[in-house]
Amino acid sequence: MARPLWSGAISFGLLNIPVQLMPGERHTDLRFHMLDARDKARVRYERINAETGEEVPWKEVVKAYEYQKGSYVVLNKEDLKAAAPESSESVDIESFIDPAEVDMAYFDRPYYLVPQKKAEKGYVLLRETLRELGKAGLARVVIRTREHLALVIPRDKALMLLLLRYPQELIPVKEYSFPGKPLAGYRLGKKELEMARHLVDSMSGAWEPAAYHDEFRAKLSRVIKARMRRKGAKAKAPASKETRAGSDKVVDFMAILQKSLKEKKRTPAKAAGKKRKDDRAVHKQRKRA
Repeated sequence: MARPLWSGAISFGLLNIPVQLMPGERHTDLRFHMLDARDKARVRYERINAETGEEVPWKEVVKAYEYQKGSYVVLNKEDLKAAAPESSESVDIESFIDPAEVDMAYFDRPYYLVPQKKAEKGYVLLRETLRELGKAGLARVVIRTREHLALVIPRDKALMLLLLRYPQELIPVKEYSFPGKPLAGYRLGKKELEMARHLVDSMSGAWEPAAYHDEFRAKLSRVIKARMRRKGAKAKAPASKETRAGSDKVVDFMAILQKSLKEKKRTPAKAAGKKRKDDRAVHKQRKRA
């Protein structure tokens, strides 16, 4: 089983639901190593100075931003640390939205939010409320060193965290040239459109993801297994350790929900920037308590 990226909580209003952030995708690409064909020794990448041709030790490697061709601004550890978001093992839901309003182009990467010990009640409460209302939690979450925008959505028995791209990460349509003249300008008549509609209708069906497979990977895997059998090679995956943590505290969800509603403890997106630090400070105090 995969290891959690972190153990923390889903936070909205005054409610905290302890969870573990688990990968929601599996990379199926076959990864290869480079070998020297003469003696089958590993070929490694080296850090080479482009001017001298000499290898550069890790301690001498720095990060720099190229602001124009051949001109760089060097950043030190303090610069990077100051710009990094505050580390927080928390999925901070700022508002609830209709997920249908989010364009598919914004979706980036899936994760699962797995409830920790004694957290099932709050987890199910949020999951079923989102399912009943058809809503998704619009949240911010820090994964490793980057803050992401994300949606919390119910999926079967799970709560899934879908990372979103920021609008600045999408290339505007206007940067490219697309055909935009009236249909007559492309000599498209009613007959072509009608035939195209019939073709689409004849090929339409239900979305069945299980019916699709990576054929290239499957064929290459068969080749690898055949060669392993010929050479008598065997592979054994190391056992992974599963860690779970949670709170034994009994939580009065009714009281927390009533208090959240009474205080109108809601962080709309436009006010999120101002209140995020205060909310995280309160969250840390609650965790210490």
